[in-house]
Amino acid sequence: MSQVIAVTEAITNLAEAEAKFSLHRSTNPQFFQEWHDRLPSLTDSEKVTLDRIRQRYLYHRNEDSPLEETVKLLLVSPLFELAGFYDPPFKLQTEVFVEITVDRIAEEVLRGKIDALVTYTHPQKGKLWVVVLEAKRSHISVWSALPQAIAYAMANPFSDFPVFAMITNGDEITFVKLVLGSSTEYDVSTSFSTLPLRNELHQVLAVLKQIGNEIAT
Repeated sequence: MSQVIAVTEAITNLAEAEAKFSLHRSTNPQFFQEWHDRLPSLTDSEKVTLDRIRQRYLYHRNEDSPLEETVKLLLVSPLFELAGFYDPPFKLQTEVFVEITVDRIAEEVLRGKIDALVTYTHPQKGKLWVVVLEAKRSHISVWSALPQAIAYAMANPFSDFPVFAMITNGDEITFVKLVLGSSTEYDVSTSFSTLPLRNELHQVLAVLKQIGNEIAT
C-alpha cells in the first residue's frame, strides 16, 4: 500500500529536496542562461505598465504584509499577462494537484498543489510545462519556497525538456531551472526585488518572455 505524504511535510528544506530526488545544483555557468543572457527588449508601454504594477504593490505593501493571494493578484497575474501566458499557445492552470513517486520500492508518494502552472502545447512534442509558480506572503523568505518549487517541478511528466519555476513573496522574485534525466540538475537566478527605486520588474518580465521563447521553439 502506498504511503502518501504531503510535499510540505516531506520536503522542509533544500537538503531534503536534494536527497529525496537525487538532484544537485549545477556548477555549469551555461546551465541557466535564460535569466541573464540576451534577454528580449521591452517596449515603452510595457515599462510604464511595470512601473504602475510596482507602485500598486508597494501601496498595499506599505500598510501590511500581503497574503499569498494578494501577491498573486497584484504582482504575478499582471506579469503573466504581459508575458503572454494567458494567450495562445500558452495556458494557465491554478491549484494543480500533483503526485510524485520518490521511492517505488517503499511506494512513497508525495502529494501537493501547485499554485499556478503555465503550459504550452507543442505541435510535435505535446503538452510541455513552462513555469511552475510558488508564492508566499511577503514576510516569509522567498528562499523558503525553493524546496517546494523544486518538488513540484519534479512532477513534470516531460523529462526530455527543462521546467522553470518562479518563486515569490512579493518583495522578491527568483527563478529556478530544473533538468531531469540521468543526472538531475537545478540552478537558481538572482533575486529580483520590487523595493528599489530602479524597477527590477523590467528584468523579471524579460526573463519570463525568454523562458516562453525557450519552450516554444
